[in-house]
Amino acid sequence: MSGRNDKEKGVNVQVLLRCRPFSEEELRNNAPQVVTCNEYQREVAVSQSIAGKHIDRVFTFDKVFGPSAQQRDLYDQAVVPIVNEVLEGFNCTIFAYGQTGTGKTYTMEGECKRSKSGLNGELPPEVGVITRAVKQIFDTLESQNAEYSVKVTFLELYNEEITDLLAPEEISKVALEDRQKKQLPLMEDGKGGVLVRGLEEEIVTSANEIFTLLERGSSKRRTAETLLNKQSSRSHSLFSITIHIKEATPEGEELIKCGKLNLVDLAGSENISRSGAREGRAREAGEINKSLLTLGRVINALVEHLVHIPYRDSKLTRLLRDSLGGRTKTCIIATVSPAVHCLEETLSTLDYAHRAKNIKNKPEAVTNLKRKMMASSALYISHVEAVQNVVRLHNASSNAGLEEISASISSNAHSLEQFLAAEAIEANSVFDDLQGTLSSHQGEMAQFARELRQRFNVSIEHLKNITDFTSGVVCELTEESRKLKNHAAQIDEIQTISIADFRKAYEEQSNSDAEKLIADVTNLVSDHIRRQKELVDARLSGLKETVIGNKTFLDGHVSSMEGITTDAKRKWQEFSMQAENDSRDSADFSAAKHCRMELLLQQCVNTAETASKHWKKTHECINEMGSQHVSTMVSLVRNVLDSNEQHDIEIGSVRATTEEDVTKNSEDIFRHFDRVSEQECGSISGILAAVKAHTTTLDVLQEDHSVQLASIEQKAVDSLQQKFTVCYLASYSSSLQEVLITSGMDYEPTGTTPIRIEPDIPSKVTIESLRAMPMEALAEEFRENHSYESFEVKEPKPSLIPRSPLTQLN
Repeated sequence: MSGRNDKEKGVNVQVLLRCRPFSEEELRNNAPQVVTCNEYQREVAVSQSIAGKHIDRVFTFDKVFGPSAQQRDLYDQAVVPIVNEVLEGFNCTIFAYGQTGTGKTYTMEGECKRSKSGLNGELPPEVGVITRAVKQIFDTLESQNAEYSVKVTFLELYNEEITDLLAPEEISKVALEDRQKKQLPLMEDGKGGVLVRGLEEEIVTSANEIFTLLERGSSKRRTAETLLNKQSSRSHSLFSITIHIKEATPEGEELIKCGKLNLVDLAGSENISRSGAREGRAREAGEINKSLLTLGRVINALVEHLVHIPYRDSKLTRLLRDSLGGRTKTCIIATVSPAVHCLEETLSTLDYAHRAKNIKNKPEAVTNLKRKMMASSALYISHVEAVQNVVRLHNASSNAGLEEISASISSNAHSLEQFLAAEAIEANSVFDDLQGTLSSHQGEMAQFARELRQRFNVSIEHLKNITDFTSGVVCELTEESRKLKNHAAQIDEIQTISIADFRKAYEEQSNSDAEKLIADVTNLVSDHIRRQKELVDARLSGLKETVIGNKTFLDGHVSSMEGITTDAKRKWQEFSMQAENDSRDSADFSAAKHCRMELLLQQCVNTAETASKHWKKTHECINEMGSQHVSTMVSLVRNVLDSNEQHDIEIGSVRATTEEDVTKNSEDIFRHFDRVSEQECGSISGILAAVKAHTTTLDVLQEDHSVQLASIEQKAVDSLQQKFTVCYLASYSSSLQEVLITSGMDYEPTGTTPIRIEPDIPSKVTIESLRAMPMEALAEEFRENHSYESFEVKEPKPSLIPRSPLTQLN
């Protein structure tokens, strides 16, 4: 029960820490050491100075390997159990993580060459995890004498592009760098994992073949020299070994175990400024840091139990998805440098590795009971064969019907094609005639448009002449009106002046005459009237002459205006007659062209009606051929349907027989499961009975232990009280004696009757000093001054049930 709960809870990712020794350059420069490894306590201490204070940070891992650790030590202690679990049917992943130049590739690959001079095929001490794992796998498989198959894949992830390192090389003049640029797509497998489409799977039968493939693939990996590492890996690599093992269970059933070991060598994170990367190398470093940063975000999200895990942000995390929080057992080998110039990267690696310890995976063993599968498959073989026979008959009849339908369709299509070809030729001739007619119509329309344009140009010239003449007449009329207006103004001014002079002369004459008339009214009346009449006649004659002059001027001006108007009227009548004639000619020409266009359009309509009748005839012919074709198809389909019904009846009978057999076999399987369940229930009942007996024994032991403990506690309390009473009385007697001595009292016997002596009464302070301390304080003081070992305690009563603390209960 607890094992199942542990499986549901998952197992933590195993994290190892390996610190490389100093390089030759670091030894020459006397680089200070800031990393200290304690392999026994599995701790790594990093020394750093912050604001002048020396601070040590300590990290704890599952296993720690210092600079002196050998390749074999790391493999035997950490990798051997993982390979054994792969052989048991689990999927496991081992990958190295750390800064560039810290020994990741050395740890995973080492020197991939086998020792040819070693005894019994032993590997040299410098080989890495991959080579040792391959040798262990084949040694174990050969020692078990079991049937097995092994397949390997080797891929490279460079700049977010996946390439196959085991792909066969093409013989061409293309450079190796270009041949390796064939990208492989990364796809989902529908079960939460990923697969690489087109990845080459090599079937191997010995460790030597894997070593050859490993050397071939490693030679294709992209490496470059940087300031931090002379041979720095510029890509991530994933070497996968898939193992299928067939075994026999105690019940005689065949069990197939499927295990997979993923060995990952990650490219190292690096500081571009310190590694000296430029241009293309800087881009490589940027892509490497980007994918490793995404890996760090995935680790943080898994540790913090976030809902969204950013697996899809990088192809590296998509490849490692099942290894981080999935169904795979994972081991991370974190590599660091002990030198001070790598302190920042070392702390980053340690932080990530320490957080990765909290990731939980849920590994599952991949097994398959082959015998049951074969037995279940055998139940349906005969029925499937029968169904296949029926299906073959059905296919044969269907094929015959389809061939007949295809022949009919071909003949109908051929006849229809011939008919349509003839109709197309005739339609083309009709369209050619229509096109010629329209072309002639287009030419006549163009000529008509040109003639109309010429007539309109002539009309526009006439209209322009009339407009110019009218503008001149209007200008002349305007000038004459201006002159007439000026003349009228002059006449008005002259008449106004004459009237004013006349009024003035009249007033002066009237005044003089009035003075004279006053003297001699009678004599001067006649003279006055005569002079007034003469004056008026003179003035009137002047006005008459002025009016006659004005009339003469106006008559001349009016006669001039009448001449201009008569000339303009004559010109306008000529223009109107010319415009009327032009309009009549244009109307006649347009009517003629209209009749011509109507005649041509009527011809087009007749031609279109002929084409329509021809198309109707074609449509009727096609419909008739289609009806014949449909009737033929209906008869063929009816025959096929009848044949399908007959086959359905046969298949139904076969299906019923198959269902009966399946039901019978299912009942047998259920009865077998019931028997197995009863056996399991009996086993569980026995286990529960044993557990119950052990539980009863434990209860008795616990009860007896409680009684013994209570007895010991009671005896300890009694001894404590006795000792406390003795000590308290002794201290009280000594204190009382001292008080008495201080008070001057002497109690030595004298043989005489004692005489009352007035003692000195102690003060309040003295009395308070004699007060006993609280029980808790006295007990604490007693425990400090007297240990329990000083007391003699009787032997406890022996238990009725013999008790052996080392006895196993189950």
